[in-house]
Amino acid sequence: MARVVVDVMLKPEVLDPQGEAVATALPRLGVSKVESVRIGKRIELEFDDDIDPQQAREQAAQIADALLANPVIEDFQLRQESQPAEQQ
Repeated sequence: MARVVVDVMLKPEVLDPQGEAVATALPRLGVSKVESVRIGKRIELEFDDDIDPQQAREQAAQIADALLANPVIEDFQLRQESQPAEQQ
């Protein structure tokens, strides 16, 4: 199975209120050395076994650009994984 992970993050110039809320809460947890927090999304796309890895990556890029990320305020990065991520 081909797995492509899409990480979507707000562009650096876009304010991140959710990240700000987490950063504000950290001192109450005793954490004082974190300078900033940015919140994003991780999307895992699993393709059929018979797809070429390059084709899977190209299709994932098309999906991310058209559906998963808002290009006005978000950037995305792709990476391929060979096996499922471990559950914690």
